[in-house]
Amino acid sequence: MATTGMLHLRRISAVSLAVCLGFLNALNMASCDEQVPLIMWTSEGTSLPSQSPPTAGHIVGQQQLASYLEKALNVGPRNVVLFLQDKMSIEDFTMYGGAFGNKQDSVFPNLEGALMSSSSPLVLPAVSWPASNAVIGQLQDQLETSPLYMDPETLSQLRLNASSPALLVFRLPYGVGADLMSAKEILSGNDEVIGQVLSTMKTQSVPYTAIYTALQPSREAASLSMEAGLGGGRSLLQARGYKERERQRKVKEKPKVYSPVEFKKDDKTCILLWAKGLTVSILRGGRWEEHDLTPSTFGEGVTPAVSGSSCDRTKARLVLDYNNVLGHVSFKLIFAMSQRHYKVSARRWFTLDAVELEYDGTKATFNGSRHIYAPAEYSYRCESVTNFRWPLLVPRSTKDPANQWRVSFQDFQIQGFNVSGGDDFSYASDCAGFFSPGIWMGLMTSLLMVLVLTYGLHMIMQLRTMDRFDDPKGPAISVPQTE
Repeated sequence: MATTGMLHLRRISAVSLAVCLGFLNALNMASCDEQVPLIMWTSEGTSLPSQSPPTAGHIVGQQQLASYLEKALNVGPRNVVLFLQDKMSIEDFTMYGGAFGNKQDSVFPNLEGALMSSSSPLVLPAVSWPASNAVIGQLQDQLETSPLYMDPETLSQLRLNASSPALLVFRLPYGVGADLMSAKEILSGNDEVIGQVLSTMKTQSVPYTAIYTALQPSREAASLSMEAGLGGGRSLLQARGYKERERQRKVKEKPKVYSPVEFKKDDKTCILLWAKGLTVSILRGGRWEEHDLTPSTFGEGVTPAVSGSSCDRTKARLVLDYNNVLGHVSFKLIFAMSQRHYKVSARRWFTLDAVELEYDGTKATFNGSRHIYAPAEYSYRCESVTNFRWPLLVPRSTKDPANQWRVSFQDFQIQGFNVSGGDDFSYASDCAGFFSPGIWMGLMTSLLMVLVLTYGLHMIMQLRTMDRFDDPKGPAISVPQTE
């Protein structure tokens, strides 16, 4: 395991965080795929109690992390701001955090500035990722309050009180594309979100405790750091085995496109479904437990069970049957679609009426007809379909069990009618809106200019000339006066 430990830093500078983490990463003799870092600090003017670090090579577990949090919250501010990133590893700081004193290359200026202003930040470079997954539940138990999932825009509308504890959770994305810049840009965007949140908290003058961690380690970042030489030492391009490693890296980075899930009736395909990622999560004990259904639904040689599915000219129902999902022996994911003729548009449209989760006799229903629709002869495609954070799927009611679930589709595409044949989708109707913010700005500016021009023309048309003029060579115009 990696020889990492906890560092309790006082008056840390913006560069020292990156240098410190870079030094810890240089000591790694193995991959840190099972560990995530956790950084905790307080607002300016408050401090955390000193805590003795564990021995070198020790990974902080769930119980030990709970004791650290309990000791910090017993003395420090009880308004907690939790930045929860999807994935993160210590390599993210060594690669993009301005390591070796190069401050200009850092993508964490707001994070480093917050640590510099805090009197006693706490850095845990090695926390087991199951422990980081339980951090929301631990904070909820210690603060005795429910978490509030926020966005930077809605935070300004919230009024906090120093005497009343609050748990504010901000989800941050993470993804690694085919090049290194994609991860760098995402981390830079996350740092901007952190800066916006901390700026809003500063305006409210409420002391707070901030925590920055992740749900899972970013294995992609760890592998990229080894390839970039940030922890694996230098090697010549002509070194033995370099070409083989390069070939394996290219094969690994090559995206795999699998066939969609299809349901056939009378040897004819009538329903198609495809997604790059499919995950479901359930809220238990104040924390979200996630299960990835992608390997059992899509992939080479994978044939999911679709018994119970049906289709006709007006209704289509795709049922995906799974086993042992999040502790439920029987678990089904159901897509209910319908198509009808609309007189206004003079054409037929299909809608995804509902996405249902059936598990052990209970049904959770999400309504999708408000946002997910397309012409009947087209397929529907959207980059992200979820019931949280810009949701396209909405629970039927506040009492529906769907409020305890999260469903997430990445690069989602579905077609339930007029399938052309085989495993080919028809032309896709994308969910991306036609009017972008730039187009709206142009339209509003043009409308304002038209209104100004119309008002000016109206004023010019109201001008009237005199019907008689004074001729200096002729008799003067006399105006009779009446008393």
